[in-house]
Formats: sequence, structure tokens, C-alpha cells
Amino acid sequence: MTPDFIREALRQVRYPGFSRDIVSFGLVKGVETTAAGVEVRIEVQTRDPDIPEKIFKDCHAILDELPDIGNVKVSIEIKDPPGSTNVAGTGKSSIPGVKRIIAVASGKGGVGKSTVAANLAVALSKTGARVGLCDCDLYGPSVAMMFGTTERPMSNDQDEIIPIEAHGLQLMSMGFLLEDRSPVIVRGPMATRYTQQFLRQVAWEHLDYLILDLPPGTGDIQLTIVQTVSVDGSVIVTTPQEVALTDARKAVAMFSKVNVPILGLIENMAWFDCDHGQRYFLFGEGGGVREAQHLNVPMLGQIPIDAETGRRGDSGAPVALLERGTNTVADSFHDIAAGIRASLKV
Repeated sequence: MTPDFIREALRQVRYPGFSRDIVSFGLVKGVETTAAGVEVRIEVQTRDPDIPEKIFKDCHAILDELPDIGNVKVSIEIKDPPGSTNVAGTGKSSIPGVKRIIAVASGKGGVGKSTVAANLAVALSKTGARVGLCDCDLYGPSVAMMFGTTERPMSNDQDEIIPIEAHGLQLMSMGFLLEDRSPVIVRGPMATRYTQQFLRQVAWEHLDYLILDLPPGTGDIQLTIVQTVSVDGSVIVTTPQEVALTDARKAVAMFSKVNVPILGLIENMAWFDCDHGQRYFLFGEGGGVREAQHLNVPMLGQIPIDAETGRRGDSGAPVALLERGTNTVADSFHDIAAGIRASLKV
């Protein structure tokens, strides 16, 4: 019954709400084995009391069943996440130069999350706010293309990355650091390190909002973000079809577990209006609205499929740059931005 054997057994214990185990997350800080039994020391950064309780029970469920284990003692040290000394609702965050942080997430890929994040950031900036957009989707960065810039970021005297500026926004993305066709090939720990660097070592300047474009799913990067900074709220992007709604529920559950407020759902690709005035619900009708009601979270808006939105995203000029009354999708994003400002009381 060696410490390595115990650690291997603990790989069966998942961090609540995630697929990754507590050993690979680095939460197991020590394992001691004696003739009398085993002592395991775990460190968790969270403000949710249910998380350490679940980990404690799951550890005992695994270890108590091992033959000849003896006495099992599981000690969990609970620490506040970085930046948690800030009081929720005061407009402060743990990132210097940033007042409020909004995460844009989805349970699955292919629902247009990055397009929503980019246009939401633009729409907020059109209200007169200073806005930044951080592309945390390391493996599929798209902010560079959607904002029409391939500029390489520089650093300041403090070795901080100076964000790229385009259309009045401050931007950071792995896409600015790579050649066009270069893939991001990094394992989980390195992805975590890049994410922390984007959050901690970028010289964001006097931002009212920092929008975080998260990768799809509920994995390592999402957990890193909520444990690294104080997120003021999350926006969940889905399409009307059930396969997307199922994963959207998981995203909502994840943020609830880590005490991040859900600002609401955005139903993307809600319908398509053809040139003859006929409306087609290609992915089903009203699924996002019903899901928002079921989850008891706000429905922030419905975004139709729109050719102009796609063209402008590919050309580096997000549709939300258009003024009200010129494009229905742009109008929807302006309405969503107004709703988010109201919910955050800004």
C-alpha cells in the first residue's frame, strides 16, 4: 500500500462537474502510508462548500473499499480562489485595469459562440464602454480573423503583453501569436498556463468589461478561469436543437457549481428568413426560450441565421458595428448588450 498506489486509486475521484480527476488537477498535496492506515491531504480553491464535501465523500468511497487499507484520513484545506477577496457586485475584479468580467460559453462547439462573443463585445463598446475581448479558445482561436488583424502583440517594461486594438476594442488571442496554419499542440497543463498568462499578464487598460470567449465544453480551461479570476457573470450560447440544449444545461450547471452568476441564454441560429419573406426554423423552434424558462435564467435574445453576419465576420468587421435599424442581427446584439448592462447595474 504505497503512496503511488493510493494516488492511482484517487484518479477515480472526479472534480465535481468536470471529467478530470483530482490528482491530475494537482489537488492531492500529500499521501502518507503507515502500518495503521493512510492519510491524504487535499487542497481545494472554491467558495462552494458542496465541492469539498463531495470530494471528501468520493475519496472515502474509493479508499475505504481497498483491501487492508486500515484507517483512512482525508484532510481537505479549503482556500479562497485568487481574487475572491473582492466583494461580488462592487464592480471590482482580480485583473488590474478591468472592472467586470463576462464569460461567454457553450456546452458544445459549432453553435456560433465566438461570433456571439465578438459581436457582444462590439455592442457593449457601442454603448460608450471600454471593452476587451480575450480569446480563451486556445485550440480554435478566431478573434484575429473576426476583427481583421494579424498584428503581433508587443510587451511593455513589466513584461506584460500589450493587447491588439481593433474597432476600438482591446484584443488578445492565441491567433495573434501563431502563423495562419500553425496548430496549437499543447497538453492540459500548458493550456492552463497559457490561459493564466492571458488573464494575468496582459496589460488590459481601463476596461469596463472584459469578455472571455471560452472554449466549448466544461474542461480544464473553464476550471482554470473560474479559479484564477472573479467572473461577474456568464452568458451561455446554444442553438434551438436538443443536442445543443443538452450541453447548454451542463454549462449552466458548471457555472452554478463554481458560484458564477448566469446572466442568461442566447439562442443562436434561431431561424432563417429567406428573400421571399418566409421564415424557416432550421434547428427547431423556440428550444432556447423553453430551456431558459426551465432553467429559470433570462433569455437574453434570439439571433437568426444571417448571410451578412457571416460575411462581415469573415472580413473582420463584426455585424454589431452597424448602427441600429440597418441590420436585424446587429439590433439583436445591441439589445442584448443593453440587457446585460442593466443586469450588472452598469
